[in-house]
Parts: sequence; C-alpha cells; structure tokens
Amino acid sequence: MFEIEIINQQSQLAVDCERLRRAVELILSYEGIEQATINIAIVDDPTMHDLNRRFLDHDEPTDVLTFPFDDEAGRLEGDVIVSADTAVRMAAQLQWAAGDELLLYVVHGILHLVGYDDLDPDALTEMCDRQRHYLCTLGLQPPPSDSPDDFFERSREGKPELLLSHES
Repeated sequence: MFEIEIINQQSQLAVDCERLRRAVELILSYEGIEQATINIAIVDDPTMHDLNRRFLDHDEPTDVLTFPFDDEAGRLEGDVIVSADTAVRMAAQLQWAAGDELLLYVVHGILHLVGYDDLDPDALTEMCDRQRHYLCTLGLQPPPSDSPDDFFERSREGKPELLLSHES
C-alpha cells in the first residue's frame, strides 16, 4: 500500500497531481517497494533556496531535494521537494513542457528514495538508465537538447540535485 501526499505550495505552474502520483506508484511498484509513505512538496525557488541553505549550506535554489526517513525491507518513507520555478525556467530553455520537467524532478527524487545514487560514475550510469526507463514507460521523451544524462550534468552545474539523509 502506498500513501502519497502531494502538497502544492506554489502558484507558478499548474500541477497534474494525478500524473505525479501515478509516476511515483509505478516506480515504487517496479522497484519492489511494498509499502511507502511519500510526501512530495512542490515549492517556489525562494522556499527551495531556504531549504537548500538550511539543510546543505548551499546558498542557491535547486531543482530537487530528497529526504529519506525510513528504508527497511519493503517499507519506505521519505519526502521529495521539487521547484516549480526551476521547472518553468528550465522547460523554457529546453523548449518542452514545464509539467514534464517537473515530472523529471519527481522521478529523479523517487529514484534517490528507493536507493539509486549519482555520486560515482557507475552509480550515475545505473541511475540514468533507470530514470530513462521510467520516463519512457511514462511516455515522456526528453527534448532533443536534453537527455537524462544531461539532466545530471545541468543539475551539477550550479544547481546540484541533492540527496539528503534524515541524519543530516
């Protein structure tokens, strides 16, 4: 059983909460998670900037923050926070829908929660493959100027996506 709460705390972007919920359920199911409590917060850049500064001492907004709380056999709890402002800005640059960019952030955050990492080259390759798999399964193709691999690169250039542990 999955409990997925989506909290929209911004007004920049209309959010398809059902689409995000289906994506989270798909990933959790495919990754063998039997029970999960997941909170997804969609925020603006000032809120994301504040969270990034408070928890990681990075003085800038970012695209996605992930907070895993509990991960025991078949049970997962965690929060994923995504920036709608960043999604809108990046989507305009990449010439694709802001809702698709936001979905990419959610997929990325959920992959972190289920245990994927992108800190070393082998882990990065594996996470890129899984991200690409889920985006394709969801019917989403990144714009020609961007691929899931490019997402990691652009995330690391001035706006790193971050994996936070509850103990941080």
